[in-house]
Order: sequence, then structure tokens, then C-alpha cells
Amino acid sequence: MDGIDIAMIETDGAALVHPGPAMTIPYPAAFRERLRGVLGGVGSVADVAVDLTRLHAEAVETFLDRHRGLMVELIGMHGHTILHRPAERRTWQLGDGRVLARRLGIDVVCDFRSADVAAGGEGAPLAPLFHAALASALPKPLAVLNLGGVGNVTWIGTEAIAKGAKILAFDTGPGNALIDDWVRRHTGVAADFDGALALAGLPSEAHVARFLEHPYFARRPPKSLDRDDFRNVIPATLAVADGAATLTEITAAAVAASRRHFPMPVREWLVCGGGRRNPALLAALTRRLDAPVSPVEAVGWDGNALEAQAFAYLAVRAASSLPLSLPSTTGVPRPMTGGRLYRAR
Repeated sequence: MDGIDIAMIETDGAALVHPGPAMTIPYPAAFRERLRGVLGGVGSVADVAVDLTRLHAEAVETFLDRHRGLMVELIGMHGHTILHRPAERRTWQLGDGRVLARRLGIDVVCDFRSADVAAGGEGAPLAPLFHAALASALPKPLAVLNLGGVGNVTWIGTEAIAKGAKILAFDTGPGNALIDDWVRRHTGVAADFDGALALAGLPSEAHVARFLEHPYFARRPPKSLDRDDFRNVIPATLAVADGAATLTEITAAAVAASRRHFPMPVREWLVCGGGRRNPALLAALTRRLDAPVSPVEAVGWDGNALEAQAFAYLAVRAASSLPLSLPSTTGVPRPMTGGRLYRAR
């Protein structure tokens, strides 16, 4: 809920990926609180959806004004997930692609997850095909770990695994959500910037051990989570710094537990998402994982732009009726395209 990431790429939706400029426009503080208030699909969803679409349009206009001369053929708008319950075949992302296309005069693809979920898939994660395209020349097996609100991993191998795929993907557990909510509740600050609070505290190993007993970790992937699925692990009895340290350790422990599902160990972990900026979290991952851990910038990727780039890539795939997900990435029964294409005219 930080803001809107915008990134331009040139791509054929397959192996060709040429990154272009990117930027982030933070949400106004008052809108961020309104957005937080509709998580779970409650409250004034329609009003927030209208304003979210307007903010996306203004963000694209600002981006294009800053980068005059760029030719844009298609926009991928993910929107903001407020509800994700694939077991109920429900997923809900705010953002109106039709309104955006007409205002900007550019075709828009949105609603990337619904077709996958309706077909029985998890609807997440959707970035793995993009990760694989970017990583085509890197040594493998490789893990790309995205630490947003929820953590998810893409395992990329050198040989085919289940159902002919070289990619396995699933949600690992909490990402930044539990840490952010804890810090916000106790300090009023939006996140544990630089991991300062966690580094000042001591993690409770008892809390970590109880967390790892959660049945989610034994479930075979593909599998996915909602942002609030681990609310019951909040260490309410701990001091503020110790709670931040414990939740940071819990996030890293969840990632480490994901390795049991890999077809073979990886040579390296590349970390993207906001969590890569948290030194306490990266240190916890380094202690718990069996391979080097680095931010994606170590291999020349732009970690700030990666998610936006992924949905630009998926928009091209959707417009070309190419798959956005595979049985090995979301559990969908067959390679599944998706998204809704709205023409500007």
C-alpha cells in the first residue's frame, strides 16, 4: 500500500525483455488509510475503487509527461488486491481498466487473476513466467523471492519437472505485512525502516516454533495466501522491539520452510519487493538459507520496478492469448491465459 509502481518495457511476451524507465508515485496518506479500510472487501469499496483508478491514470500521465517521446502501445494494470480466497474461487483487485483506457487513450489489460481462480488455480503468484524470462542466462537452479505483503518464491530449474515445466512457484508465508502492521500499531510508523526496530529486539524462538507448526507449510504447492491469513501469530505479549524481531524471524523461517518443496536446492536466492530493503530481514534469511542471498540488483535487475515490469509483460501475453500461469505456478489444470483487454476506442 505504498503507492503506484510504473515501469515501461519493450517485449514480445516471450524471451525478449528490454527494460525502460520506471518510477514510483506514493499514495497520499489519507488515501492509503482509506485503502486499508476496504481490505477484505468491506466498507466504501466503490468510492475507493474510483479514486484508485483516478490515481493510476494521473500516475501514468505524470510518467509519460516526464518521459516525452515514449511510444506506449499497451498498459497492464494490476490494481490493488483487497480479497484473495482461491479456495472459494474469489479474488478481487480494485481498478477499472475501461475507465483507464478511455482516459489515457491507450489499450489496457487488467483483471489478471480471475480466470486462473475460476479454473481452480490459486491465482498467484503471477510473476514467475517473467522471472524465468529475465533469468534465462543466469546459473540455475535459482530462487527468486518476492517479499511484498505476502512472500512468494519462483524456483527456476535447468530441467523439466512436474508436467513439463521448469518453474515452480508458490507463496512462502507472510512477507512484510505482519511486520508493517505491528510497527504501525505500536509506533504509528508505516514500516520497520532499515530493520531498526527488529535489530534492537530479541526474537522469541518459541513463537517462531509455534508458527512453523501451521499446516500451510506441509501443503504441497502450488498454494497461495491472503495478506491476513497469519493474523493469529501476532506476538501480542512481547515488547515492541522483540515483537518486530520475532515477526522478522517468522518471515525468514517461512521462506526457509519452503525449500522442502523444491525439486533440488538452489545456487542462489535473489530477493525483490520491499523486503529486500530490510537489513534485519536479509540477515535472517542469510542465517536460515543454504545459499547466497542477494537483492535482485546484484544481477542487474531493478527491484523497484520488477512487479510493474511483470504486469507489463503479462499484459502483452494476455493480449496475445498466451498463458499467464501454469499448473506448476498456480495449480491451474492447464496453462491458462487471462486478463481483460479494454480498448481505448
